[in-house]
Amino acid sequence: MTNHIVLFEPLFPANTGNIARTCAGTNTVLHLIKPLGFSTDDKYMKRAGLDYWDKVKVIYHDDLPSFMDSVDNLEHLYLVSKFATRDYTDVNYNEDGDHYFLFGKETTGLPEPFMRRYPELAIRIPQNDSNIRALNLSNSAAIVIYEALRQQSFPNLSRVHKYPFDKLK
Repeated sequence: MTNHIVLFEPLFPANTGNIARTCAGTNTVLHLIKPLGFSTDDKYMKRAGLDYWDKVKVIYHDDLPSFMDSVDNLEHLYLVSKFATRDYTDVNYNEDGDHYFLFGKETTGLPEPFMRRYPELAIRIPQNDSNIRALNLSNSAAIVIYEALRQQSFPNLSRVHKYPFDKLK
């Protein structure tokens, strides 16, 4: 079982870099659906996690249809959207197979026709509707991936980090 974070046409290098850092720390595969709003060689990526880039498995897709063709089981594809009716905590992420969490572009989300085609795949992070348009993309990705990992008992992740107390002297 592998978890995947998928970003549809991400615009801001800081969000993608922070998500790459989360992927590096959680053994999560990162998918980037083109066009990207920046170059992955961009100096801003380095500030937000590019120094972890070599620790992340990154898969590029030319467009949304090519990504969809790469997914084996649509039952394990989750479209993260504030317009969904099912909470992300209401899903069982322990089922066998890979799990894909697809996040939309920071400014517009996922394309409306695509969302209308797959409403049963949509999940949401609860938030109030009056104060903000949406939660930050990198925060949202971390919230969702850690719920999946929690349900999966944090596979291949260290539960105890050893602090080098001997270096404090």
